[in-house]
Amino acid sequence: MKKHFAIRATSLAVLTALTITSTSRSAAQQAPASTAVPSLDFEFFKTRVEPIFLKKRPGHARCYLCHAAESGANAQNTAFHLEKRSPGNTSWTEEQSRRNFEVVSRIVTPGEPLSSLLLMHPLARDAGGDVSHGGGRQFASQKDPDWLTLAEWVRGQKAAGSPSDK
Repeated sequence: MKKHFAIRATSLAVLTALTITSTSRSAAQQAPASTAVPSLDFEFFKTRVEPIFLKKRPGHARCYLCHAAESGANAQNTAFHLEKRSPGNTSWTEEQSRRNFEVVSRIVTPGEPLSSLLLMHPLARDAGGDVSHGGGRQFASQKDPDWLTLAEWVRGQKAAGSPSDK
């Protein structure tokens, strides 16, 4: 009887060891290569993303027209507010761009364009966009060149020559 029990205990120990080894290998094989969250690049934002907010799209107002706000209390009315440009200026100052970067960075999930409000809110519903956007559907599809530029930024694309690109 003791011999039979010893054989069962040994078999159980071997089986457990094999299961643990197999599970460990399987988990290691399935683990992603990198779990690092990409960082958002300011230079890419300033040179490639901000111009999209000023661009006139056929049938739509510029993002800037609805999302421009004075700094302070008015800027808090929406999660996506851009700095109001000075009269006659066609772009933002460095300081304004940095504030725009901070605000817009809060409405994206770095590395995940499809989880980012900036990309999903103005995207057409039949292309995967969310429920509503008062400014209409700025992007008809996820293949729109401007939508793809925003997605590149969210995925961590760096501007050529950015300090983080070196």
